[in-house]
Amino acid sequence: MNGHINGHAILENVRRYRGIASLYRQTAAFRPGQSWSLLEQAQDWEARALSELEAYFATRMDHAASLAA
Repeated sequence: MNGHINGHAILENVRRYRGIASLYRQTAAFRPGQSWSLLEQAQDWEARALSELEAYFATRMDHAASLAA
């Protein structure tokens, strides 16, 4: 059960990070003078989301492997 709660929290973080990245991209569309900086920040938030997902699935795979052994 605890793994389920942690997994839910991780997926919620991913949703938030992607939402923040989306806001940066939208803002970049309306602020051409700052667009490069805003798009870089969006990319950073997307990278955070990807990192969280990779960690989440790596943990699940490790757990599944330990159950199979």
